[in-house]
Amino acid sequence: MPSHTLKDKVVVIGGASRNLGSLIAREVAADGANVVVHYNAPSSKEGAEQTAEAVKAAGGDAVVHEADLTKVSEVEGLFEVAEGAFGKVDCVVNTAGMVIKKPMAEVTEAEYDRMFAVNSKAAYFMMQQAARRVEDGGKIITIVTSLLAAYTGLYSVYAGSKAPVEHFTRALSKELFGRNVSVNNIAPGPMDTGFFYPAETDDSIAYHKSSAMNGELTKIEDIVPYVKFLLTDGWWLNGQTLFVNGGYTTR
Repeated sequence: MPSHTLKDKVVVIGGASRNLGSLIAREVAADGANVVVHYNAPSSKEGAEQTAEAVKAAGGDAVVHEADLTKVSEVEGLFEVAEGAFGKVDCVVNTAGMVIKKPMAEVTEAEYDRMFAVNSKAAYFMMQQAARRVEDGGKIITIVTSLLAAYTGLYSVYAGSKAPVEHFTRALSKELFGRNVSVNNIAPGPMDTGFFYPAETDDSIAYHKSSAMNGELTKIEDIVPYVKFLLTDGWWLNGQTLFVNGGYTTR
């Protein structure tokens, strides 16, 4: 039976320069993990470096790497950096994503292609590389969205591009039977971060808040304990999507 601890584990985090990914990096480091801090563009480099410094201050080691996760070669490069720096990969947590909110009638082909590249293709090939490279007993987690359980308009291409990840997760979790590797998703409610607000209005923000317990948006601090649980004592959960959202949606 593998040890249910993060001590000396190597965790690759997609989208770790800010918000949820950054907090996950700092929290797993406090439990003894080493972290590969991914960021997607030069504009995020400073945040990624700050995350890496916070990881080291918390007691872990960190390496920073830029990669466009919509390009398979760069996904492969991210994992090669992880193995080059630490000799192995134990866990993968992919928080990377992109949101567009607009009526289906107004979505352009370019927007559709970009959303599926970021939310679906990148997730697929992150999971593929994780499947090839994680140690036996490893953990693979992808952040999706609670809108997968919502009956709503305006998010067709956002939620629609996240939806395939549930199928990827079920398939991969089954394919990895025999290696004690668990594969799961976490589906947060609308999170109180800069990722959420640009697509919303004052009225829609108020509506989202009213739809969850206590009239609040999900906070990144609400999600991290579930990530850590799946990386440790929650190892027996497999092929699942956890809706962590204060009752915003249920399924």
